[in-house]
Amino acid sequence: MRLINKHIDKDGSGSMTLYPEEPEDMWHAYNLIRPNDLLRASALRRITTESLTGSNSSHRVQTVLTLRVVSLDFDSQAGELHVSGRIAAENKFVRVGAFHTLDLELQRNFTLEKEEGWDSISLQVVKDSIDPVKKAEAVAVVMQEGFANVCLITENQTILRQRVEVGIPRKRQGRTGDYDKGLTKFFQTTLDTLLRHLDLTNPKPILLASPGFTALSFHKFILQHLSQTTNKSLLALKPQFLPIHSSSGHIHSLNEVLQSPSVQKLLSNTRYARETCLMDEFMTLLRKDDGRAWYGPKEVEMAVEKGAVGRGGGVLLISNLLFRNLDVGTRRRWVRLVDRVRDREGGEVRVLSSEHESGRRLEALGGVAAILTFPLEELGVESESESGDEAVGVGGGNENEGGGDGNGGERDADEGLDVINAEEGIKKLQI
Repeated sequence: MRLINKHIDKDGSGSMTLYPEEPEDMWHAYNLIRPNDLLRASALRRITTESLTGSNSSHRVQTVLTLRVVSLDFDSQAGELHVSGRIAAENKFVRVGAFHTLDLELQRNFTLEKEEGWDSISLQVVKDSIDPVKKAEAVAVVMQEGFANVCLITENQTILRQRVEVGIPRKRQGRTGDYDKGLTKFFQTTLDTLLRHLDLTNPKPILLASPGFTALSFHKFILQHLSQTTNKSLLALKPQFLPIHSSSGHIHSLNEVLQSPSVQKLLSNTRYARETCLMDEFMTLLRKDDGRAWYGPKEVEMAVEKGAVGRGGGVLLISNLLFRNLDVGTRRRWVRLVDRVRDREGGEVRVLSSEHESGRRLEALGGVAAILTFPLEELGVESESESGDEAVGVGGGNENEGGGDGNGGERDADEGLDVINAEEGIKKLQI
């Protein structure tokens, strides 16, 4: 993303003009634009005119429209962003109040004016999007015999680029020829698909993950294929491949793949790797039940109020979905929390993307969690006495807060957590 123009006053009012250059920029735009914002961009509009004889004719005209945003639709597969709203500034082709959908496109400017002003979260999104440093990303093939998922891991998203399915006959005693031919065809189809989605001018780490020995066999097939080519761009890919074990060939297995020490070392410079490590650290502290890991809106806010999410290791983990809430008061609540932890307390703040596995794990905890600098054992009791609601100790979520459903144990079935009743009447999470 390129910043073309910026006019923002001290009170946060004003506008910015941005120029998206690559599909990842559309994700940043999706997180930046919110309902009630003013968006100005060029568009094609079909105009119907009536002649003096009474006949109607229609044609398309290029014009600049200003919308009061109502809704957004982001297609992560195609990298397209569609913004719907009402016309806020009249011109000779459209009247004020008419509905229109703007299709934001690459290589085309758009100007954004925030309804509630530019808060720290919005400014940080712009700062991240215009960062000239191209941070590392990776390609992953999560597979098992017969099907494979080719994924692109960017700084903010995990995108399924294509799914490959090829039928492989079963092994039969004394007749393995059909199986071998089917497996070879599957590997060749997967490799051809993978190469179509690679930028050979900028090699990235390529993770090959599967249960059993499928990934290792595929890696061996790739090396044999590359040994027969003289294409230098393809030969440069050899050191980029890393076969690794996963529990299945489905895309959700990427979570465990990215927890592997070898993968984390390979992707050590990526933002996603850091966020995955933080989520792993949080879950480890949660299992220890030592009072340093809490989740849920009220619990985390109380921990911040007590100064436990500050310098010396305090980390606030918060989902980007909370900043897309339609309620202005709710959005401001989370912006204030982030500002306090980052600016006043000196703690680390990580806004996790809902398009990454680490962000989805956080959503299951209500969208907000914290690693504390010192334990707070009685936080759940205080939350219960103040609110009159049932609180959850060491990582409790509250009903109707931040998307939580009041039952953290059921949401965390995949993490192997059970909810039991302690003698004090507080629900504790234990392994």
